[in-house]
Amino acid sequence: MAKERHGKSKVKSGSKDHGGKKPFNKKKSSEGNKSFEGKKPFDGKKPNYRKKSTAPKAKSSGNPNEIRLNKYIANSGICSRREADMHISIGSVTVNGKVITEMGYKVQMSDEVRFDGRIINPEKIEYVLLNKPKGFLVTTKDEKDRKTVMDLVATATKSRIVPVGRLERQSTGLLLFTNDGELARKLTDPHQRIRKIYHVELDRNISQADFNKIKDGVNIRGDVHEVDEISWIQGASKREVGIKVTSGSNGLVKAIFEHLSYTVARLDRVLFAGLTKKDLPRSNWRHLTAQEIINLKNL
Repeated sequence: MAKERHGKSKVKSGSKDHGGKKPFNKKKSSEGNKSFEGKKPFDGKKPNYRKKSTAPKAKSSGNPNEIRLNKYIANSGICSRREADMHISIGSVTVNGKVITEMGYKVQMSDEVRFDGRIINPEKIEYVLLNKPKGFLVTTKDEKDRKTVMDLVATATKSRIVPVGRLERQSTGLLLFTNDGELARKLTDPHQRIRKIYHVELDRNISQADFNKIKDGVNIRGDVHEVDEISWIQGASKREVGIKVTSGSNGLVKAIFEHLSYTVARLDRVLFAGLTKKDLPRSNWRHLTAQEIINLKNL
């Protein structure tokens, strides 16, 4: 009797738990599972219902000198890429003088990019001053693989700096390098009258008459070429003079003396735009100070 009561108790308990529903039938469950044969058992992870993209992935150009315009602007510290897209769409950006509104437009690192009329650069702006020795070409690359001034400043910075203006291969002295395109154009603009001083050594003593001619202006093939100032070098021979110019180049200084039948043995630029060779030995370079940069921008 005790056994029967125990069995009844179980049936009642099951009836209560299932709310009158039939108890779970193991046999039926087993038959139902036949439809899942050969399929992976449920591993507890949520299924991924997202469709796989069928669109082809954009191919990289592989050109290290090419960059998206919005990234170029963002790297310049102007704004984020998303904000750059907005500025591009409203015509605030020009590339080589042309307004660009195309999304995804790519620029070359050598392109001139302006934001609201101001030149921008995606690299850290650097200013390096070199005391150039003889025998180095003032160019960024030479097809004949000769020595260039870029070899001398190779360790100065990772930014793509270029020389401002020129010095002849055998000329020496101050040469500025920068990736600040706006300043470079300013310093090489003849209308800006940037001050330069050269120490010139000739093959023979310069006569007082020729000294006066240079002071008054030398007529070369119908054009009068003037220097701002000429002076003897204190404590040196009469073969050496200092020449100050605010227009023209070292090539002009050399042309003046050659026109007067002198050979220039040495031409050394000792001052450029207020920068001097003080504490800068030949072949060495240094970064400009913050004050020197301010002074250049205020010229």
